Amino acid sequence: MKKKVAVLGAGSWATALAVLLINKGLQVAMWSRRRELANRINNQRENFRYLPGVTLPENLKVAVDMEEVLSLAEIVVFSVPSHAFRDVLRQALPQMPGQALIVNGAKGLEEDTLLRLSEVFIEEAGAQRAAHYVVLSGPSHAEEVGRGLPTAVVCAGLSLDAGGVAQDLLMTENFRVYTGSDVKGVELGGALKNIIALGTGIAEGLGFGDNTKAALMTRGLAEISRLGRVLGAHPLTFSGLAGVGDLIVTCASMHSRNRRAGIEIGKGKSLKEALAIVDMVVEGVRTTRAAYRLAALHKVEMPITEQIYRVLFEDLSPRIAVVNLMTRDRRSELENLC
Repeated sequence: MKKKVAVLGAGSWATALAVLLINKGLQVAMWSRRRELANRINNQRENFRYLPGVTLPENLKVAVDMEEVLSLAEIVVFSVPSHAFRDVLRQALPQMPGQALIVNGAKGLEEDTLLRLSEVFIEEAGAQRAAHYVVLSGPSHAEEVGRGLPTAVVCAGLSLDAGGVAQDLLMTENFRVYTGSDVKGVELGGALKNIIALGTGIAEGLGFGDNTKAALMTRGLAEISRLGRVLGAHPLTFSGLAGVGDLIVTCASMHSRNRRAGIEIGKGKSLKEALAIVDMVVEGVRTTRAAYRLAALHKVEMPITEQIYRVLFEDLSPRIAVVNLMTRDRRSELENLC
C-alpha cells in the first residue's frame, strides 16, 4: 500500500516536493487555496506560475478542498509562506490524522509573535504532537529540485524518530537528506539567511563586486550565529546545510527571490516596486522586521540586519547603509562570535 502524502501549498517548493515524492512511488495530493491555479495545474500538467519548465506527473492531483487532500494522509508537508503557516495549520489540524508526520518546508519567523514555526506548531497543535514535527531546510531551490538536480538538505525533528522517518520519506539518489536534532538552529538559519541575501542583492544593485558580497555573507553568518546562540541553537548548525549552505545558495543564485528583490532596491527601486518586480513572496522582508526586533529584545548586535531594516522600512539610502557598516568601530574578527 502506497503511503499517502498531503502537500499543503501550490507554490514552487510545494510543487517540487510533490514531484519528488510521486517519483518515489508515493500517493500525493496537493492543496491550493486558489481554484484557478489548481485547475490550471491539473489541466496543463505544469505549474507555469511558480515552477515553469517542470512537467508534472499525471497522477499528481491538485484540489482546493483541504479535507479531501488530508483524508487518511500519513505525512503532511507544509509549503506555504511563513506568515500563512498558522492560519493554514489551524484549518488543517481538525482534518488530518493525529499521528501524521508534519514536514514543514517554510523558512521564516512569525512577524507579530517573533516565534519560530515549530513554536507556532506547538501553540496550535499542542505539546503532545511536537514529536511529529520536522523542519526541512538547506540549499534547495525548487527550480533545481523539480528538475532532479543533486541536492542535499537537513531534516531536524523534535524527536529523532520523526527525523528518521522524514529522511526515509524524502531521500532519493538526487536528493540527499541528513538528520539533525537542532530544530532551533535549522529554523533560524533558514529564516535569517534571507536577510543577508537581500543585502548581497542590494550590494550587487549598487554595482559592488565579489569582495563586498563575500564580506556580507561572512559577517552575516557571524550575526546569524550570535542570535542563534542566544536563542539556544547549537553553534555548529550554522556551519552546516541549514546555515552556511543555505546562505551561499540564497545569496549567490538568481533563483533567489530575496537576492533579486535586493538587486532592484540597490538600483534605486522602492521596496514596493522591488516586490512587484519579483512578483512572489520575498520571505526576507518580514524576517528582517522580526529579526530586528529579536536582536533588540535580546540585546544582540546585528549590524547588517539593522542597516537592511533601515533601508527597507526607514528609507535609508543603500549607499549610506554601506558607509555605516564600513565605518563601525574597530574590533577583532572573532569578537562576540563564539
